Parts: sequence; structure tokens; C-alpha cells
Amino acid sequence: MLNGFLLAFFAGISTAVGGLLIFLIRDFKKYYLGFSLAFATGVMLMVSFVEILPAGIEVLGYGTALTLFFVGSCIAFFTDFFVPHSYLLEDENKGKVSEKRLFRIGVLVALGVSIHNLPEGFAIFAASLSSIKLGIVIALAIAIHNIAEGFAVSMPVYYATKSRKKAFLASFLSGIAEPLGAVIAAVFLVPLLSAQLIGASLAIVAGIMVYICIDELLPVAYDCVSEKQHIMTFGFFVGCAVMGITLVMLV
Repeated sequence: MLNGFLLAFFAGISTAVGGLLIFLIRDFKKYYLGFSLAFATGVMLMVSFVEILPAGIEVLGYGTALTLFFVGSCIAFFTDFFVPHSYLLEDENKGKVSEKRLFRIGVLVALGVSIHNLPEGFAIFAASLSSIKLGIVIALAIAIHNIAEGFAVSMPVYYATKSRKKAFLASFLSGIAEPLGAVIAAVFLVPLLSAQLIGASLAIVAGIMVYICIDELLPVAYDCVSEKQHIMTFGFFVGCAVMGITLVMLV
């Protein structure tokens, strides 16, 4: 259980690492964020289809695991639907956006990221109960994409408030939801712990992660690199390769 909490905290705090980038980047270019989001997409899709979903299938069988995979996708969809959030770079009129609206966008992004981080913390904790190796792999994958999310949270807040500290604080607070998700997992999972429950959790988590990639990360990445598509493609396969190497090293 301690390993699960520590890994969830590590993944959550990586959102704040993304917020720290606001102190380092002076001349912001959209394709910086686009590359990082494409990289995160490669990482998350690789770990979802190569490690997480197969672990669920091994316990539950194809029919049940794949059904729960789509259940996870539906959970992510309805979370997305009922919690409106927007990325700054999705706004076609971003050059004319008022400071008030930018700050609102930043708050919505932070809220959306926080809610999305809850099931991720749940996933890390559940995976750690099954295997510490699987917990580490999922934590690394989520941490990489959380860095990009932290950056996405901090950017609109910074441009709205002109305060790098407030921008960083927004990304830090949104990352706290990750260990909170682990706490929720501990409360509900541990009393009912079984191989079937862990397998079901992993299958659901795979669906959630794939949905996040397809619905959020890829669209924004394409928008960021609309004139340099090869950058996003390169970032995607670099992410796949990094995650693949990580999986091999942890075997």
C-alpha cells in the first residue's frame, strides 16, 4: 500500500514539474507543447495496450476485460462531458482573449486535470497491489503526460495573471488529485481485494487512458503543430520507444 501511495504522489507531483517549465521558457512556441503531448500519447498508448490491458485479460479473459475497457472509456467520456474544460491552444481567437477569460480557461483546465487525475491515482494504486513493476510502469507513463498537463494548466494562468508563482501553484494543486485517487482506491479496493478486482480495475484504467489520449492529447497536439505535423509524429514514436525500453528494462 505504501508503494502505491508513493508512486501516486510521484505521478501527481510531476504535474507541478510541468508548471515549473513556466519559469524556464521565455519564448513560448506552440510546438513545444505539441511535441510533449504527442510524446505523452505514445507513452500512454504503448503502456495501455502492451501492459495494462493484457494484465486485465490475463485475469479476466478477453470478453470481460474488453467489456470493462469500454466501460472505462465511457467513464472518461462522461467525466469529460459533465466537467467542461478547455486548453488555451484550442481557442481559435487566442490572440484576442481577455485576461479574465484566460484565467477562467486556466481554472477550468486545472479542474479538468484534477478530476482526470483521480482515476489515474486509482490506477497506480490498483496496479501496485498487483505488481510493483506494473505500478512503476503506469506511474512513469502517467508522470510523463502529467508534465505536459501541468504545462497546459500553467500557461493560461500565467498569461492571465502575469504571475509565474500563481501559474505554478495552479499546476501543483491540480496534481494533488493523483494521491487523493490512491486514497480512494485504498478505501474501496483493500477491503474487497482480489485478483479479479485488480484485473477489472486495470481493464477500466486502460480504457480511461486511451480515451484521454484520443480525445484530449492528440487533438491539442495536432493543433499545436498544424504546420509541422512531422514533429508530432516524431514525438509520438519517441514516446512509444521510451515506454517500450522502460518495459523491457523492468521485465
